[in-house]
Amino acid sequence: MKRFSPSDAALEGFRITRENPRAFAWWAGASFLVSVLGVFVTVLMPANVRNAMNTLAGEETPDIGTLLDALIAVSPLFVFGLAFQCMMAAAIYREIFRHEDSRFGYLRLGADELRLMALTLFFVLMAILMLAGATLGAAIVGSLVSAVGGTSLGVSIGAMAELFFLGLAIFVLVRLSLAPAATFAERRLRVGESWTLTRGSFWPLFGAYLLAFACIVVIGLLAMVLFSAVAGVMVILAGGQLTDLSAIFHPDETSFRTYLNPGMIAYMIVGSLFNTLYYAVIAAPGAVVYRGLHDNPDGPFKAHVATS
Repeated sequence: MKRFSPSDAALEGFRITRENPRAFAWWAGASFLVSVLGVFVTVLMPANVRNAMNTLAGEETPDIGTLLDALIAVSPLFVFGLAFQCMMAAAIYREIFRHEDSRFGYLRLGADELRLMALTLFFVLMAILMLAGATLGAAIVGSLVSAVGGTSLGVSIGAMAELFFLGLAIFVLVRLSLAPAATFAERRLRVGESWTLTRGSFWPLFGAYLLAFACIVVIGLLAMVLFSAVAGVMVILAGGQLTDLSAIFHPDETSFRTYLNPGMIAYMIVGSLFNTLYYAVIAAPGAVVYRGLHDNPDGPFKAHVATS
């Protein structure tokens, strides 16, 4: 069985951005434009949509009717965000699978992106159902144990059962994680193929994802610390105080003039660069692993992808 290097897969996103500066500039530019559009949406947002977002972000659980109304109100924003995320993921896949198709920095909005959107919705629904199932299953196990061995033992066993069910959900999601790359490469929705390809490869694949995530978290923290330090120095040199930094991270959303202050614009630029790197680092491992496992002449599938 053909294997892959977890470390190489985890670091593939960094290689892509380093070796394709023009594509990276396209991706960062698109991310920045979306950030600017987000400012317009925030300032001009209708009251009902703003209330719906507050409802979804609130700590109290709304009733079913209120929840549905809130979801309907924010659905256009959700669809737009989903479309952009899938555009960025497809651009990464296109660089890996169809390297010569580099127009517009590999960015498109077509059938490939629509398939990824549909697949993402499927995975979101599946994750919700598995999370609900894990919670319900743990509650049932805890209740049964409590009836026999007491409340204390029931709570402990219930917590262990919930961890087990959550671990099982992670196992399933990792085994199916090559579905987006397979769907893009083969130009049709592919879910079950990922389960077949990843047989016996859970731990290497999980390690690759964990390493990629750890790397991007560290870079994000360093970028935030560096930006805050530089911004703090600039504020002090301008005669302000460190408390004025809050205006950058929590801007006045009542008008474009107060929202788009110089500090906020700088923060959006840095954020766009980081978001672009994040998309590359998170999306690339699955594509590299798919290509490595799929190009196995002894395997059940024949490769449909062209290596770059």
